[in-house]
Formats: sequence, structure tokens, C-alpha cells
Amino acid sequence: IDWPVPQQALIKGDARVRSIAAASILAKVSRDACLTELDLQYPGYGLARHKGYPTPEHKEALFRLGPTPLHRRSYAPVIQALQRTL
Repeated sequence: IDWPVPQQALIKGDARVRSIAAASILAKVSRDACLTELDLQYPGYGLARHKGYPTPEHKEALFRLGPTPLHRRSYAPVIQALQRTL
């Protein structure tokens, strides 16, 4: 991507630059809050507990309930769950 402002990728930047570390924490807290809200819209997936990480509980729900519109269709367990419903 050609960004209109100067930028540089920084490997392990969150361990080296405080503003990157802070942004990482804010992003995680925001994502966790969103998944807690989405847990109410999509009960049964445990989104508030595992925050969307591919835990055994999440994968089991995916196969039992099928994917939500939020699930990435390119993710292997989602593809497998979709194939089971066909």
C-alpha cells in the first residue's frame, strides 16, 4: 500500500515503542468489547469468553451451529463447517 505519509514497518514494534504498545492494548480492549457485544447477537459461540480465538469450544460451536456472517470464509475450520452443511 502506498501511504501518503512516511511510515516504516517495525518488527516487534510493540516491545520497542511505547506508542505502538499502547495502540496494541487499545486495539485488543476494543476488539474484546466488540466480541462481548457480538456474543449477544450470536449466542452459543462463546465469543465473550474466548474472544474469537480458535479454541476447541469455538470450533465445536462452529460445527454445531455453522458459521456466522462474521466468520472468515477462507479459514479452514469455517470451510469444513460449510462443507458439513451442504
